[in-house]
Amino acid sequence: MRVLVTGGAGFIGGHVALSLAERGYEVVVLDNLERSSPLLLTRLREAGLPVLVGDVRSFHDYGGYDVVVHAAAYIDVAESVEKPVEYLENNAVATARVAKACAESGALMVYMSSAAVYGEPESLPLREDHPTRPISPYGLSKLVGEQVLHVFAKTYGLRYVALRLFNVYGPGQSTAYAGVVSRFVERAARGLPPVIYGDGLQTRDFVHVRDVARAVHLSVEQGVSNEVFNIATGRPTTILELARLVCRLAGVEAEPIFERPRPGDIKHSYADISKATSLLGYRPAVSLEEGLKELLDLHRSARGVTG
Repeated sequence: MRVLVTGGAGFIGGHVALSLAERGYEVVVLDNLERSSPLLLTRLREAGLPVLVGDVRSFHDYGGYDVVVHAAAYIDVAESVEKPVEYLENNAVATARVAKACAESGALMVYMSSAAVYGEPESLPLREDHPTRPISPYGLSKLVGEQVLHVFAKTYGLRYVALRLFNVYGPGQSTAYAGVVSRFVERAARGLPPVIYGDGLQTRDFVHVRDVARAVHLSVEQGVSNEVFNIATGRPTTILELARLVCRLAGVEAEPIFERPRPGDIKHSYADISKATSLLGYRPAVSLEEGLKELLDLHRSARGVTG
């Protein structure tokens, strides 16, 4: 089976591409390299995967692929507030281009969506039928992408699976657009305490990127189509718990530093993953402690530190 991964030199796309290749798929990566992950780009080249340098906003050659995994996107919420039009063009309009091409070629489209489509939760855990009211242009751009898929399925016969990713972390995450896990680990690896915005009691659902990659191949192999799934762990973790776990694993004895809350931050968010478990057979396999240890080891290795 031949698969194209857009944004495949990025953090999530790169792990997806490598995972699919390991399972025997013929994988081709498309990326404009604007925000690629150096670690993942190196691993792709070591694995011998072809990398097409191109932009989803202008790329047209989607013929010959059985599956297109659409991971190309701008992902920074704060940046999206400053550049809403750019986010809608790069995320939503480009998704429409990819979806139309997939409909014409008959390829299954696996779309990397986001929990940001939900906005402020009305109830927890978040189910796929929860109202979608994003509070940032980034969340809006991902939701519009989902709506494009829904309409194109009815109008053009598109087959798709949309994966709403929660707080993804793992090796190769960009320092410029990193999530809270990467920021905490980067500081702790240097012996510094994490910085928490707010009281630290806000909750998130941290899912390892390898679990996300497994959700992608399950989406392909289970034969489902025109469905939306939460991809997470289904377990809430407070930011304070995360900070203290990172400090313990890194041997940092200092308490976290607390700063003022950032405007617009959602207080609580975690997923109901029962639909993905039932229809895809998805179950997260990487524990938070295991994932954090891996990241700390990578930081120590990069800095030439042992132990």
